[in-house]
Amino acid sequence: MTYGRDDFESLPRMPSWVTSARVETLEDVAFLSGAALIHLHLVLGRAEVPQSLLRDRLALRAAQACVTLSGRPERAGELRDAVHLLRPGDLPGPAGETYLAWRRAVDRPVSIKALGRALPAVEPGQIATWVDAGKGAPVTRAALALEAVFTGAPRADVPALILADGALAQALGWDHLVPLLAPGLKRADLRKRGDDLRLACHRAIVAAAVEATREAADLARRAARLKEVGPKLRAKGADEALGLFLGQDAVAPAMLTSLRSDRAARRFCDRLVELGAVRELTGRATFRLYGV
Repeated sequence: MTYGRDDFESLPRMPSWVTSARVETLEDVAFLSGAALIHLHLVLGRAEVPQSLLRDRLALRAAQACVTLSGRPERAGELRDAVHLLRPGDLPGPAGETYLAWRRAVDRPVSIKALGRALPAVEPGQIATWVDAGKGAPVTRAALALEAVFTGAPRADVPALILADGALAQALGWDHLVPLLAPGLKRADLRKRGDDLRLACHRAIVAAAVEATREAADLARRAARLKEVGPKLRAKGADEALGLFLGQDAVAPAMLTSLRSDRAARRFCDRLVELGAVRELTGRATFRLYGV
């Protein structure tokens, strides 16, 4: 199946009044975040959007935000290298561990067990207590989870943000965690409590939902292009290899084991670049990574 321009134009667009409104009160910002989440919910239900790839791309964005909040210098390129170029026995470092935690958080259907897999240093019982810290509307529950974590562990930024997004996903009835809060919250926001923290979370959700829907539309177009070039690829194992590109942000040729050899995998990736189906992400001549 191929997609034309009209297919992507049919993706629901975020209403302009959500993105352009300038409001200050908690009630008004809560209304806008609710509208933004409803819109994102519709986008997440569209078949042409590669959902696993979108979540993985958003996980990278969340990890970069967390690393920045911690004062570390690593950005997207360094985070990709830290995770995708790991060799057996290597350690990813603090920034790489943050990225791995977010990737694990989005990889499986959201549950206490899945969140525990993402945060192995946190006791499952503690995770359940924090995620269920309060009742109310979805963003309120996320803010309460965030506050609960910081009350018990003031410096646990990554667990707090992952569990807050987990609480949000469960409250919304989403199958998977979608990283939204980390990119929109500032360091000063993480010290807020009560209504001030709720207000910051609502604002972060509006900004993140807008960016997530833009990313979804872009990835839908790129995924369609990848599927279009599939019939032109005669290599054995090509379908399985293409599936990896549709499921994660970056792929190292060594991961394409269905292509039988490292040389065949590198040639396959270069061919996809020539066809305009994927991009080389590093700018290097060696140790390259590719992504839709």
